[in-house]
Amino acid sequence: MYTNIPPADEVWQKYHDYINPALADLMRYGGLVSVETRAEGVYVWDDQGNKYIDCLGGYGVFALGHRHPKVVEAVKSWLDKIPLSSKLFLNYPETLLGEKLAEILPGDIQYSFFGNSGSEAVEGALKLARMYTGKKKIIYTDGAYHGVTMGALSATGRDVYRQPFEPLVPGFIKVPFGDADAIAHTIDEDTAAVIIEPIQGEGGIVLPPDDYLKKVRDITKEKGILLILDEVQTGMGRTGAMFASELYGVEPDIIALGKALGGGVMPIGAFSSTPEIWSAFDPFPIIHESTFGGNPLATVAAVATIDVMKEEDLPAQAKEKGKKLLDGLKELVEAYDGFVANVRGKGLMIGVEMAYEGYGIPMMSFLMEEGVIVAYALNNPKVIRLEPPLIISYEEIDKVLDAWNKALKKMKSFVDSL
Repeated sequence: MYTNIPPADEVWQKYHDYINPALADLMRYGGLVSVETRAEGVYVWDDQGNKYIDCLGGYGVFALGHRHPKVVEAVKSWLDKIPLSSKLFLNYPETLLGEKLAEILPGDIQYSFFGNSGSEAVEGALKLARMYTGKKKIIYTDGAYHGVTMGALSATGRDVYRQPFEPLVPGFIKVPFGDADAIAHTIDEDTAAVIIEPIQGEGGIVLPPDDYLKKVRDITKEKGILLILDEVQTGMGRTGAMFASELYGVEPDIIALGKALGGGVMPIGAFSSTPEIWSAFDPFPIIHESTFGGNPLATVAAVATIDVMKEEDLPAQAKEKGKKLLDGLKELVEAYDGFVANVRGKGLMIGVEMAYEGYGIPMMSFLMEEGVIVAYALNNPKVIRLEPPLIISYEEIDKVLDAWNKALKKMKSFVDSL
């Protein structure tokens, strides 16, 4: 039922007529008029039978690959029991996930609230910070991307996303990313928290100075304000540790998770904090709620995801495989001087910065022709991001590097022909 997929042109027309006409036109312009019909592991197939290595990974969603059997099995088992909870009774899968997260989250973080996305997780984290401190101001960083709901958007550091919706939530103050002193100078008596991505994803896979997060943690403790780490993209093994905060030796007060938490099968987000901070909810425990948040299908998917992460030691795999991919891409910088400006990343969260912004879309197309899916970073279109499943094999990484080499040759020929 509903699985007979019509020709791509017909699907495109429906997308144009009923979903987003401008985006449909842009996809046609970029040569992206095809329909995904199947996915498994690191691969996606389209309606023409073309097979692609997924190096976009749903912007970090598919850490376990597509349709990991243990996650699918967990979801199916509860689909036959109770797919959505009534919200009146206790929900056992939700408690399982809360316990699992408490075991792996950094520091004294123990309590979690489950929503449906990373944006929702950020919204909850911001609300909790204001509730606990009784203060209003939130410091965020230039180039940050925390989501597109109103609170999360207020902490997102690119004007093209913000300006059409202004005035946004008041009290948000922007400082440069990587500058701890700027944070120290901006904090005042009404500052509730600082929110930071340990590594900026949509900003272009921007790594902070090695001592940056540690300095920020020290400053926030000294000033008595909260540190919120947005690990929606960096969490769940992506950077070579379960959470990127571990790489920098930092324990946040509040952490936001999403994307990979649902194992690439179910959407789920979470914000989590310590017993002391969570006590702000005690006077009115249902002041923050979600109709679908914490549902059995999403929470058992996340429980299975954590189990797979541990059983297969996927953070360690991401560290080693990421080094191979990063080293291979860096060799291409030298081979294609003038086309690739920089390569950077941690684990399997890697950005390739092209020499010019206009190179991004052609490179996406050339890589698709070579059977590799990528996309550019939303806040920095010069940077092509690679976030393949952590289960990608070394042989598949070799194929990705070969595809990059061939795509860059096509890019050079394309530019020379202009």
